[in-house]
Amino acid sequence: MSEVMPGTAKPAGGTTPIAPSATGPAGLVSGVAAVAAAAVVASSAATANSTNPNGSAAAASQTEPDMKGWLLKWTNYLKGYQKRWFVLSKGVLSYYRNQAEMAHTCRGTISLHGALIHTVDSCTFVISNGGTQTFHIKAANEVERQSWVTALELAKAKAIRAMESDEEEEDTAANTIPSEELNLVVRELTVRLENLKTCYDLITKHGTALQRALSELETGDDLVNKTKIVSERATLFRISSNAMINVKHFPVPSRYVLFGVALIHRTSSIKVLQRFSEMGFEIKLNKMFLSNNVKETHKLNLFFTDAATSASDDEDNEFYDAQEEGGSVASQEESSFILNIPVTTHHIHRRNSNDATGSSSEGEEGNSETQQVLVVAEDLGNMDVTDRISVNSSQALTPTLSNQNRVVRKRRTRVPEKPNYPLNLWSIIKNCIGKDLSKIPMPVNFNEPLSMLQRLTEDFEYSEILDRAAQAKDTCEQLAYVTAFTVSSYSTTSNRTGKPFNPLLGETYECDRTDDLGWRCINEQVSHHPPMAAQYCEGRGWRCWQEFSMTSKFRGKYIQIVPLGYAHVEFPATGNKYTWRKVTTTVHNIIVGKLWVDNHGDMEIFGENNAKGVKCHLKYLPYSYFTRDTQRRVKGVVMDSMNQVKWVINGTWDSKIEIAPVTSTSGSTENPVYKTGNYKTAWTRRMPPPDSDKYYNFTLLACQLNEPEPNVAPTDSRLRPDQRLMEDGKWNESNQEKLRLEENQRARRRQREAEAEQAATEGRPYPPYEPIWFSKEKEEGTDNLVHVFKGSYWDAKAKQDWSKSPNIF
Repeated sequence: MSEVMPGTAKPAGGTTPIAPSATGPAGLVSGVAAVAAAAVVASSAATANSTNPNGSAAAASQTEPDMKGWLLKWTNYLKGYQKRWFVLSKGVLSYYRNQAEMAHTCRGTISLHGALIHTVDSCTFVISNGGTQTFHIKAANEVERQSWVTALELAKAKAIRAMESDEEEEDTAANTIPSEELNLVVRELTVRLENLKTCYDLITKHGTALQRALSELETGDDLVNKTKIVSERATLFRISSNAMINVKHFPVPSRYVLFGVALIHRTSSIKVLQRFSEMGFEIKLNKMFLSNNVKETHKLNLFFTDAATSASDDEDNEFYDAQEEGGSVASQEESSFILNIPVTTHHIHRRNSNDATGSSSEGEEGNSETQQVLVVAEDLGNMDVTDRISVNSSQALTPTLSNQNRVVRKRRTRVPEKPNYPLNLWSIIKNCIGKDLSKIPMPVNFNEPLSMLQRLTEDFEYSEILDRAAQAKDTCEQLAYVTAFTVSSYSTTSNRTGKPFNPLLGETYECDRTDDLGWRCINEQVSHHPPMAAQYCEGRGWRCWQEFSMTSKFRGKYIQIVPLGYAHVEFPATGNKYTWRKVTTTVHNIIVGKLWVDNHGDMEIFGENNAKGVKCHLKYLPYSYFTRDTQRRVKGVVMDSMNQVKWVINGTWDSKIEIAPVTSTSGSTENPVYKTGNYKTAWTRRMPPPDSDKYYNFTLLACQLNEPEPNVAPTDSRLRPDQRLMEDGKWNESNQEKLRLEENQRARRRQREAEAEQAATEGRPYPPYEPIWFSKEKEEGTDNLVHVFKGSYWDAKAKQDWSKSPNIF
């Protein structure tokens, strides 16, 4: 057998591809390669047909791959193309790092039946299955590339024919459903339904009698005999209830259940369901499902959802429409859920790390041990109307200002409309792949006329939730409202896809809304590389601060933003303090399609100081087309210092959050079941105006953030010229001004670096950059250095003393 050089594809059977002619034209090379590949496939087919009577050759031809050999595969922008061993077999292309890995480790596969195969250049070709998988492959020469492409096209055609043949067989099988199996299932279900009906009649009868006896007991006459009657009827009612519980468990043999699931997931499931419907089976199932309690029904729903999610790629999956904004999760089924809670918390991890590995958005991977809890809601039909009152009205839940004579400033309600400027997107993006977004000079066409400092201030759009939390007497209930507040900060990300301006080093932003909203906030960009902002806000009975940084990478089709740093809120009246880190945000369809944003991951909010030991575990479910669950859903639990669940959090991050107290606990210690009381709405999103898409989808607060205001610091974001020009619709001038500001910032950085080098040469210390309004201090109880508000900004504003402020604009 001849040896194969690295980078040369080796067809099945040891046949080596035909080498190109040294004198032939380039067009002839591709033709020769195609003939060679076709001859290889034809030879394999002929070998398969000429098998001996024992069938050994046929078995060998089935296991032998269609083609195999060394090729170069694109990995990433650091390593580029890497040599991999590729194997084409049974309509699937697989690759390995070397031939030895074939026995135990496959590095990746792609099914060809729905794949697109196209040639890039003389040696490179691409295989893609429509978005989830793409292989960029380079051959050693044009002959080898054409050999592989031809073999892949033939394998694709063969896979398509095989799939069509399988579908025909499934249709035939679906039309001949074994009647014996169906009859057995129907008989079992019919018996159970009859038993359930009997038990229901008995419960109704004895329940009515018990209720009548209790009513007669209230009259006060002959209490001894009436008490005896109540006891007897209560016993009869309990016996009937136990019978109902025993019969509702649906003990149909597992082979019948598996048979039914297999039928549902066949490509011809519509025909199966039609046949079931004709037998009245669907109606009976509905009645039986209604007779089960919420726990059993929810477990069954989870089972079918998992089965649908794990279905094979070549089956017809069932798709569900995306949830419209403002969708409710108030139904009884959706108010019940299963949640995996990590046993080890991030509190300890936080004390030792400030990097991305400690992000709460990646918490699920960082915990090796979890506890599964089941939350079951009571019947929501009897809920009090008052329990559904939203706290989104500050007039309803916050005290009026003590200074009644203070004039509330009239503010604007919208910004100038966004102009329509054409942009060659690809010419910019192709130079950005693999780079940190904070280091890319992006044009303002991608921006919105707000800075990152102003976007951080938008976190307090629903500050009335913190006002309500400050009034809470119970620590766990207070944490439930704090959790709703953390979710509300994501409400605008569902339709806000513009990138905020990166703040310049030393840039500040103040927002004083004590006259109408009851809070004031100050932000400062305290570091440029890495970008970091410090924020401090104080409101009615609370104060909140955070140190915000992030890592952001462009991955070709999406941008992923992983926040770093922690946010804190403290209630001085009780000394309760809570800390959390934000979850991951992903912006999809960067190149093709409509931009859309998803927030996903795990968030842990833990109490400190007087609230130490109390914590909340919150899960942001990733967006998925294959789930029955509500899209953009958030669910979580609040636990006390004894790790007992006290409150339940449920809702969506783009609509509303509901909270409910836990009324009882059952189940085992490892898998407890928590029953909740009535849900009440902790937060409801205020929808933007219908025409807000004309001005960057800004909310009312967002429109007011960049409104000119007198007496602010000269470093305030409102005074940034490129941002103001963009808001006024002068984008070309804004781009020029943005480049000027960024170049001035680079010049200041180079000057500091030169001064630092000079100081090092002279052997003297050089002080690092120090923020104006924040200072680095050691965090209480840890060794971490964090930026703490000095408290001098508002005094400086009152005196109009801006002597410390640098000239950055």
